[in-house]
Amino acid sequence: MLDKKKDFELIRQIHTVLVLHYLEGQKQADIARALNLSNSKVNRLITQGRKMGMVKIDVESPFETLMDIERDLTRSTSLTEAIVTPSVAGSAETTLQQVGRAAANHLVETLRDGDVIAITGGKAISATVEALEVERAFDVTVVPLTGGIQGKYYTDVNHLATQMAERLGGKTMLLHAPLFAESRDQRDMLEQVSSIREVLDIARRANVALVGIGSIEPEGSSYYDLHPVPEADRKMLVGMGVIGEFLAHLIQTDGSVSNYALNSRLVSVAPNDLAQCARVIGVSTGAEKVLPIKAVLNGKFLNSLILDEDTATAVIQEMEGT
Repeated sequence: MLDKKKDFELIRQIHTVLVLHYLEGQKQADIARALNLSNSKVNRLITQGRKMGMVKIDVESPFETLMDIERDLTRSTSLTEAIVTPSVAGSAETTLQQVGRAAANHLVETLRDGDVIAITGGKAISATVEALEVERAFDVTVVPLTGGIQGKYYTDVNHLATQMAERLGGKTMLLHAPLFAESRDQRDMLEQVSSIREVLDIARRANVALVGIGSIEPEGSSYYDLHPVPEADRKMLVGMGVIGEFLAHLIQTDGSVSNYALNSRLVSVAPNDLAQCARVIGVSTGAEKVLPIKAVLNGKFLNSLILDEDTATAVIQEMEGT
């Protein structure tokens, strides 16, 4: 009987210490002072309680819903990873900035010295570059995946690559070529120029490809910033089954590259060439991007996708509807 009484008193004492420490958040020194125990005694009681299975740790997140969406995305697609940020009602710009911060953090967390990072242009990639913050310099090389168009901060991929390299503490190799050649023959000629061929070859074998996903809807589409398309051609694109833009290539619902003349004039890595990259991270947000994202996922071009909650939910609904 005496042993049972001792056991009860010990367990009661352990229970008291565990409640004060884990539930009320008190430090071990404060508990020792309140119960007239030594610090080492409190530490032993906590350790003993854990060994006896008296501590059950349940970690909850206020963003559990977002994590559920991430799991749904990876289960319903070929993605190995998805990161979903909160959507900000009525502010597409703030939502874009949040997605950019998430993409920047993910990139920095997974980056290694010696990596080659290949990037596209676009508003989402620009937001990612703007959000980059590092505690130390990385020995990385940043290269464009496509030729560029000067004029807007997010269409000049050389500018974005230079900014990214500066923020990471690495170096860059620029692609001195336009995004669109004047003809297919000129495109072929440009891609045989040794300096251009070298950058594109390095981009195809990058450790990390960071890519945007574009819409062809007139409102909010950056594709028409890359190449003005007459209204009649825009309607024709829809009739041809074109659904979005990826690496400046117009693509269809199944992810295949459309048989559209502009695609043959692109100075760019082709979507299928991304299979040679170790990791391909897509970054996108907005209702107009839902169908383009679906097309890119159907094409199985991405390993990871970073987007906001509203866009992710709509993408899952679209994927389940096929």
